[in-house]
Amino acid sequence: MSPPAATADRVLAARRRRRVREAVIEFGLRACAFGAVAGLVLIMVFVFREAWPILADRTTQKEASLGAFFSTPMWQPVGEVPKYGLLPLLVGTLKVVVLAMLFAVPLAVLAAVYSAEFASSRMRELLKPAIEMLAGIPSVVMGFFALMVLASWLQAVTHSAMRLNALTAAVALGLGIVPTIFTVAEDALRAVPRSFREASLGLGASAWQTAWHVSLPAASAGVAAGVLLGLARAVGETMIVLMASGNAAITSADPLDSVRTISATIAAELAEVVVGSPHYSTLFFLGALLFTVTFFINVAAGAFVERLRKRLVGA
Repeated sequence: MSPPAATADRVLAARRRRRVREAVIEFGLRACAFGAVAGLVLIMVFVFREAWPILADRTTQKEASLGAFFSTPMWQPVGEVPKYGLLPLLVGTLKVVVLAMLFAVPLAVLAAVYSAEFASSRMRELLKPAIEMLAGIPSVVMGFFALMVLASWLQAVTHSAMRLNALTAAVALGLGIVPTIFTVAEDALRAVPRSFREASLGLGASAWQTAWHVSLPAASAGVAAGVLLGLARAVGETMIVLMASGNAAITSADPLDSVRTISATIAAELAEVVVGSPHYSTLFFLGALLFTVTFFINVAAGAFVERLRKRLVGA
């Protein structure tokens, strides 16, 4: 075989090996993608299947039903006459999430503005990893910190009768979601074209005016995405609120009262419940409700960010 023919054969063989290798890689990536989707679908099917007796099984509905969920004012699943009132759990979840967002959003967004607009390169290299490091702290550790340190400090400041309450859980939860909001908001602010800032400064605006009236509105889609991602995590957080909220199903608007959230209720009671009982189905119904809420938050976040992005670019 002549040298040119041998070289051509080697080239063809190399191309065949490359095509086979690329086909294997493509198949692996496709399998991973479909596996992730299949796993999510199976989880959804399992949760909604276990919650289905609340809607369809008459034996279960004698003790726990949709009507009883919203007409019963208390959550007392253990007793001669179990009471499955969702109102205290919904109020507790709403209180903790709202307070956590009120604490975390200004802190995270202002920190992102400082890091992107005012901090030196050296300060940014120290500040950003330090804040993002909070995301690596396990939620159980954050809950333990809230239980042992934060609760005592807040009780001394507020003179509340209950050491573990909605405020304590909200502050700890806010610290947990700050890195999520900060990271997305800071990346969005850093992506704003430098020409925007230079034009604003050239027109005589100060650095603060440029950051507030130019950079922040231009990055509003990314900032909103970070806020909504933080909201989705706050709604589903379990360990922090389980350890720091007091776990008392009280319907009250006072942030210094103990509360019980939906996620904490599932974590605290599911391991001890009788499989197939009305209590068991009710807990899975709470899980399905929580899943539905977080799903719609994520869908709304995507739609809102896309709409805002189109409005900003004029599409």
